[in-house]
Amino acid sequence: MIKPTPNPPDTDPISPYEPDSKQLNEAAKRALDFHFPSNADIKATARKPSTLFSVNPEATAETLAVFLVETLASVDVMVHQLVDHLEGEARHALLGISNSIMVAEITAIRVLDHIDTPE
Repeated sequence: MIKPTPNPPDTDPISPYEPDSKQLNEAAKRALDFHFPSNADIKATARKPSTLFSVNPEATAETLAVFLVETLASVDVMVHQLVDHLEGEARHALLGISNSIMVAEITAIRVLDHIDTPE
């Protein structure tokens, strides 16, 4: 009887890394420890807040409120552009998010109305 496929090629049975190799296990442990620190290591590291995105401490409440209103308006526009591409439950959820954004924007505008502007 003729075999339709040939036998697999002979391979060298000696490998530098056996499945139970101590050297392979140690290398794997070092790699995991380097890329995934333990919870104790993470908690022991002092937290240093990022200054990449920070608010100027000298900014006035009015400036912050104006920035907030403009940001909320921009996010609402982006959400409405996404809504046009969705249907069903995803569309309804995004419209609900849009509604929450509008309420926050209206609230921020109301806060802005109550800020006494220096004359």
